[in-house]
Amino acid sequence: MKIRFKQQPFQLDAVRSIVDCFAGQPYAPSAGPDARNRPVMLPDEDVLRNMQAVQRRNGLPVSERLEGRYNLTVEMETGTGKTYTFIRTMFELYKTYGWSKFIVVVPSVAIREGVLKTFRMTEDHFMSVYGMKARYFVYNSKQLHHIGKFAGDAGLSVMIINAQAFNARGREARRIYMELDDFGSRRPIDVLADTRPILIIDEPQSVEGVKTRESLKAFNPLLTLRYSATHREDYNKVYRLDALDAYNLKLVKKISVKGISLKGIGGSDGYLYLEGIEVSADRAPAARLEFEAKTKAGVVRRTRLVRVGDDLHALSGGLAQYKGYKVSEINGRDGSIRFINGVTLHAGDVQGDTGELHLRRIQIRETIKSHFAKERALFPQGIKVLSLFFIDEVAKYRQYDRDGAERNGVYADIFEEEYAAMLAEELGRLAGDDPYAGYLKRIRVKDTHKGYFSIDRKSNRIIDPKRTAGDADSDDADAYDLIMRDKERLLSLAEPVRFIFSHSALKEGWDNPNVFQICTLKHSDSTIKKRQEVGRGLRLCVNQDGERIDSGVPGIDVHDINVLTVIASESYEQFARQLQREIAEALSGRPGAADRSAFLEHVAENERLRHCAAGEANDDFHRREFLKLWNRINRKTGCTVRFDSGELIRKCVEALDSRLQVPAIRYTVRHGEMRRIASREQLEAGEAFRAREAKDEAADVQPLSGVKMDLIGRLTEETKLTRKTIAAILTGIGEPTFRQFRLNPEEFVLRAARLINEQKAAAVIEAVTYDALNDRFEAGVFTKRELFGQPEDGAHPAAQAPVAGGEVLVYDKLPRGFFIPTPMGRYHPDRAIVFREGDVRHICFIAETKGSLESLELQGAERAKIEWARKVFAKLNTGQVKVDAADSYGKLLAILKPS
Repeated sequence: MKIRFKQQPFQLDAVRSIVDCFAGQPYAPSAGPDARNRPVMLPDEDVLRNMQAVQRRNGLPVSERLEGRYNLTVEMETGTGKTYTFIRTMFELYKTYGWSKFIVVVPSVAIREGVLKTFRMTEDHFMSVYGMKARYFVYNSKQLHHIGKFAGDAGLSVMIINAQAFNARGREARRIYMELDDFGSRRPIDVLADTRPILIIDEPQSVEGVKTRESLKAFNPLLTLRYSATHREDYNKVYRLDALDAYNLKLVKKISVKGISLKGIGGSDGYLYLEGIEVSADRAPAARLEFEAKTKAGVVRRTRLVRVGDDLHALSGGLAQYKGYKVSEINGRDGSIRFINGVTLHAGDVQGDTGELHLRRIQIRETIKSHFAKERALFPQGIKVLSLFFIDEVAKYRQYDRDGAERNGVYADIFEEEYAAMLAEELGRLAGDDPYAGYLKRIRVKDTHKGYFSIDRKSNRIIDPKRTAGDADSDDADAYDLIMRDKERLLSLAEPVRFIFSHSALKEGWDNPNVFQICTLKHSDSTIKKRQEVGRGLRLCVNQDGERIDSGVPGIDVHDINVLTVIASESYEQFARQLQREIAEALSGRPGAADRSAFLEHVAENERLRHCAAGEANDDFHRREFLKLWNRINRKTGCTVRFDSGELIRKCVEALDSRLQVPAIRYTVRHGEMRRIASREQLEAGEAFRAREAKDEAADVQPLSGVKMDLIGRLTEETKLTRKTIAAILTGIGEPTFRQFRLNPEEFVLRAARLINEQKAAAVIEAVTYDALNDRFEAGVFTKRELFGQPEDGAHPAAQAPVAGGEVLVYDKLPRGFFIPTPMGRYHPDRAIVFREGDVRHICFIAETKGSLESLELQGAERAKIEWARKVFAKLNTGQVKVDAADSYGKLLAILKPS
């Protein structure tokens, strides 16, 4: 197969944007023994004027000055042919101005090989367009004769070099700066600099550190052109094809996500995952750690930065599994964290994750399922479907016995098991004479998956890639031979490989157009962005004739065929939210749509300033009405409870035996896809994805039993009953009920406590009496945020609703420091509203709920707290007080005006 290249209008626009910046420059080809690029003859003001005209044409911010002589930036989304574009730019600059010397600087071996492959693949295409070929080579410090030819050749000449070759400490990297006998006692860098080359920086955000930026000056470039989808700095940006444009114009694949989330975590296996260590110049190192934590909804996994002295037992909400896990040391040098109990984790380590292998099996299964569905649809059109797995450890895919013979790692075994089962299912739905069925039958399972990794030269075994450059024991280039240099072979239906396992090192530099599924069989890595993960599969696919399936093909919708499905290692919501956030960040320089809410906020701010200028305070805390309210409600109270404990025990036993249902650990798979992106604001709001379907599956996982739990103590803590009462309740329940504790200990505690608290609430609603105390809540209970009336993130709709004109005097969030004591713990009303009806002022306390009021009414504990709050305010003689729950603005109005 030979991939056919088309002349895409957006790529030609990017090329023209560079060329037009030097309009008026005379054509002056290289000639003679000093075949160097001729200097820019235009005055700087003319170049600036040209550049500004290009920026206006392309709808970009207009530069006020030239940033260096000369730096130009092109932004192109991953998968839109960035490498093709800058190669074509070389041809156009050569044709228009005679500039013939180009050096392409890349950040890695993988990207270098990708650039080299594109030069080879486009030779015939550019020959047909320009009637000539470029002469190109990869810099090698041991083959310096290429540099001599580069310097003396008057034709279009290109050198490709990775940054480590001139910016590292090793002897080979230093050779470019040395006077060498085998190079005529010349320094290679001087010969290159004398040609006044045009530097093209591929992925500058990965190339240009402080040191590299200085090193690049040694090349004495005539121009520096930077190409990337994610620039860190924009030097005179002259063209932009960002993620929003590329997606909406259907120049890249549509993105679909399958996310997998864990339900009913046991909370008893000491789970920990160390993502990495964050080091800064002005603060001590911090560890990004994932652990389990207790919430009202159950045990969940959360990630946060922890520092020396942090106690996971406290941070987890008191989970017994984390007793003794207090951070004693964080080492930024070796990327480790140590706890006072002696446990040490290094970046990437996982402890106690009993469900991980099952999660990986589900991911592999879902990937195969998506692969078959896509392949079944595209096989008749001659389109090869590839799936890519990223793993974090080679041994999980390939291992070796004592004799050096290869054998499957755990992921390869799981793949073959799941593939065989899915294949049988697929063949069962196909007719025997279906060509696709025949295609599947011809491929052996062992032949259809392969791993691409670094090769150890001594043992000829695949190994995890080395982090350090220039390691003599590995040859990274060998690892990419098939996928980098034989891309066309992979695209052929005659090649049985359809599933590729690779290390995360392939996060950049390789994007085969026919990757339709990407699965990350590893924990989320904070250093790798979601855009990088999806970037390996965004390029539009090609068929067996090498023809790209894009909008130029009549009778098709590009996004009906070109859909990339990401099988994520996290929940659908989490992946989709993070991906949208990253795309929105990349669009930060793009003009946004007019935002009505921002306009209203501006009007509100102006109104506040007007009041302040008139000597009025706009903050409810300082308003007279709020001060009156605060003085009436800030009295503290104490509560006394007297009830029949025997009756409570009996009802709790009945409730537990009849209603306690502790769920087994389950996985939920949610599937959604990205819609047309209307604006950056839509991405920031997380509204670009639409969920399609969800399914729930039991996990065949047994939690570890190594963590000892004080069950009576935990339930005592959760219910505020005595140990004696809790012991009586546990003694009374049936054996089937108690057996659920072993199924999921933490969930047992949380659900049992909830049922006990409901019975307790029902028993003591009438048994509670309140007494006013002499103490009062002082103004110090307000945080600075609450004191100055700043809105909270994620405010509930009832809180965000407008209020009814001048009748509402106060509508304020109450501080968390204000509470009402109850037998169920502290009760915090969410908001206080004071409204006027004639000459009467009414006070209403609102408990907001994100669930429906119907579900709230089933929760006896919450209902009881509202009843007790009514007793308190009746005791304090605060006048006409209402305490209620609202889940909407309509309900709030009904409470305020019940008529």
